[in-house]
Amino acid sequence: MKFVTFELEGRARPGLWLDDGILDIEQVVPAADRILFASVLSIVANNDKTIGILKQVLDSGNSLKGALIDASRCRLLAPIPRPAKNVFCVGRNYVEHVAEGYSARGLELKLPEYPQFFTKPPTAVVGPDAEIPFQPDVMEKLDYEVELAVIIGKTGRNIAPRDALDHIFGYSIINDLTARDLQRRHDQWFKGKGLDSSCPFGPWIVHREEISDPQKLTIRLSVNGEIRQEATTAQMIFDLPRIIADLSRGMTLEAGDIIATGTPSGVGYARQPPSFLVPGDVVQCEIGGIGVLTNRIAASRMS
Repeated sequence: MKFVTFELEGRARPGLWLDDGILDIEQVVPAADRILFASVLSIVANNDKTIGILKQVLDSGNSLKGALIDASRCRLLAPIPRPAKNVFCVGRNYVEHVAEGYSARGLELKLPEYPQFFTKPPTAVVGPDAEIPFQPDVMEKLDYEVELAVIIGKTGRNIAPRDALDHIFGYSIINDLTARDLQRRHDQWFKGKGLDSSCPFGPWIVHREEISDPQKLTIRLSVNGEIRQEATTAQMIFDLPRIIADLSRGMTLEAGDIIATGTPSGVGYARQPPSFLVPGDVVQCEIGGIGVLTNRIAASRMS
C-alpha cells in the first residue's frame, strides 16, 4: 500500500496510490470507522485497526471504480503535510559521505561512534513537485541530500534493536536540502537545514510489508538528469535498528514521527569544484521499491 495525501478542489484528503488512480479512502471505509482515516497521520497512529480495514476493502472483490480519482486531477502533498513534531535526521551515516566531507575540509577521516541527530521543523516540509524557493538574501549555497525516510507506526521508548523494525509503519523519501553557508556560519546544523521548504518529502509512504529488506535499497539523486549520488542503504554506518534504538533511549518515539536516515556521497559542496543548486535546477531523488521524489528550484526572489 502506498499512502498519499492529495488535494482536490481545495481539500486535502488521504488516499491510496493504485495503478489506475488514487483511491479516495473515505469513500470505501465503513462510516463508523471514518474518523480513523481523517488523515494519513491518523491512519499511521491507528494502524493496528486501519491497515486491517483497508486490507478487507482491497481484498473484498467489490468494485473500487467509483472511489478512484484520476491522479491528473489532483495535487500530491507531502504524505504527512504537517508533522506533529520536528523531523528527526541522522547526519554522517554513509562512510563515503563522511570521507568526502572531511576531505573537502582537509581533515583526517574519523567515523562517528554514535548516530548524530538533528531535526528539521514541520515548516520545512513540502511535497512532491513543490517548487523550492531560492532565497538569495538568506543563503547562496543550497545543497541536496537524498535520504531514506522511516515513519514510526508504534509508539515506544527505550526500543531494543531487535524490536525496532516492528515500530516502523512504512518508508518514504526525503531530500535534506541544506544551506551550506548558513550551516558553516552558525557552526551547527539546524539553521542551515531548517529553512522553509527545505524538507521535500514523498511522494507517498510505502507500507513496511511492501519492503522486504530496507537495508538493501538502491538510493540515488540526479540534478537535471545528471546522477550525483548513487549507493545502497546497505552502506549505512548505523542501520535502522541502531538508529531507532539510540534515538528512543530515554525519549519517546510516537506514531507518525519521521526519521531521515542519512545521505550517501556525492553532495554538492564536496564535488570538485563544488556544485550547488541554482534556480531552474530539477532535483530527482529515487529509492528502489519506493519511488521518485521530484522538485524544482524556483527562480530567485527576495523574501
